[in-house]
Amino acid sequence: MSILKGKVWTFGNDIDTDAIIPARYLNTSDPSELALHCMEDADPSFVAKASPGDIIVAGKNFGCGSSREHAPLAIKAAGISCVIAENFARIFYRNAINIGLPILESAEAAAFLKEGQQVEINLEEGKISELSSGRTFTAVPFPPFMQGIMAKGGLINYIREKQNKK
Repeated sequence: MSILKGKVWTFGNDIDTDAIIPARYLNTSDPSELALHCMEDADPSFVAKASPGDIIVAGKNFGCGSSREHAPLAIKAAGISCVIAENFARIFYRNAINIGLPILESAEAAAFLKEGQQVEINLEEGKISELSSGRTFTAVPFPPFMQGIMAKGGLINYIREKQNKK
C-alpha cells in the first residue's frame, strides 16, 4: 500500500463536505451507497468516470464545512486511493486518517497536476511523481504510527490489532 498509482481527477479550492457527499445522502452510512454519490455536487459524472486506484487532486481547504465522517468514507469507498491537496480542513484531515484514506499536502503538486495525468505516490517517502513528465513533488509523509493506522485501514482496526496483541 505504500506505492499507489492512478489517474488524476482535479477539483478546485474550498471543496466542502457537501460537494464530496451531499447531505441528501446522509441517511445512510453504508460505504457502497455513499460511493455512488461521491463528488456528485462538484462533478455529477465523477463516479462514472473514476476507476479504483485513481487520485483526487485539489487546491486549498479540501474537506471544509461540516464535520462529517461520511466525506472521506465516500471517497475511499469510491475506490480513490489518495487525495492530494494544497491543504485540508483539519476535521477532514483527522477523519481521513481515522478511516484509513491516504491524504497528502503538496502545494506544488496541486498546482502542477492536471486531470488525466498518471501519478505514482510513495506514501512512506511523501514522493509524488507525474509519470509522463517525470516531475516529482514532495509532501511531508505521515510518521510511522500514522502509516500504521493507514496500513490497517483506519484507527479502529489499528486499535483492535494493538489490543489483540496484549
